[in-house]
Amino acid sequence: MLDLDTLDFAKGGGLVTVIAQDALTGAPLMLAFADREALERTLATGEMHYRSRSRGLWHKGATSGNTQRVVSLAADCDRDSVLARVIPNGPSCHNGDPSCWGTLAAGELRTLDATIAERAAAPESVGYTSALLADRNKRLKKLGEEAAELAVACADQDAPRAIEECADLFYHALVALRAAGGTLADVEAELNRRSAPKAS
Repeated sequence: MLDLDTLDFAKGGGLVTVIAQDALTGAPLMLAFADREALERTLATGEMHYRSRSRGLWHKGATSGNTQRVVSLAADCDRDSVLARVIPNGPSCHNGDPSCWGTLAAGELRTLDATIAERAAAPESVGYTSALLADRNKRLKKLGEEAAELAVACADQDAPRAIEECADLFYHALVALRAAGGTLADVEAELNRRSAPKAS
């Protein structure tokens, strides 16, 4: 994890710039600032803390519930900014958007989903994806096979193989989902709905 003693807080008047990035999709979520105290709190709690020039020290999501669980923190080459890879619990932007840059088509899964959509829109195209889209039994059989192979790799605690099998399962799940009339955006919307703070 991040060594705070190596950061150059002096260059920014006691602050470093922090870019929060979704650890699952790679999408940038927000830009903020942190001082040493904020980063110490972040390391101690496992959730992002920032230093606002107007609000002072703040725990992201303390009021809204839209916290950011830390996966990793890394300094840039100049040691005056930090990339925070996080798992967001709800929107990161104060206006309710997942990102302060709006809805971004970022991440490998979204690229993959777009490619599958192209194949689905061109039924005359050839290739493995098109073959799966055209054959219900074949795509459902592959979906079951990949899920079983991932389960076995996880049971064996074989991380490299589990990663490969998970990637295979994501691909086959997105193909099957597209054939059923759904999209990755639909799944993201459902996850956002589930993670939204519940009204009391």
